Amino acid sequence: MFVQMRRTVVTEGNAEQVVARFRKEGIIEQQEGFIDQTVMVKKVSRGDEEVVILTRWESEEHWKQWEKSPEHIAGHKAKLGQPKPEYIVSSDGGRYEIVAVKTAKK
Repeated sequence: MFVQMRRTVVTEGNAEQVVARFRKEGIIEQQEGFIDQTVMVKKVSRGDEEVVILTRWESEEHWKQWEKSPEHIAGHKAKLGQPKPEYIVSSDGGRYEIVAVKTAKK
């Protein structure tokens, strides 16, 4: 299994702006090898907020197919030249191979 992680830090009160993008149904759900996507918001009492998106794929090859797909590329091209929203402080990410998983025993 393969995971892509994206972490976005936003100014206070703006986490929902990022979350809203990922709540909507999209074309990623139809991609071969897509397992699921988890959106998490770090609990803070005040200050910058953090949104983490974990997207799980059956394999790195499936993720690469998505990255190179015309649909994915078109989505990014549509945003070319647009300024980054002012509420975004930073954004980074990584790619991970899952090597162990523990599940509850019932």
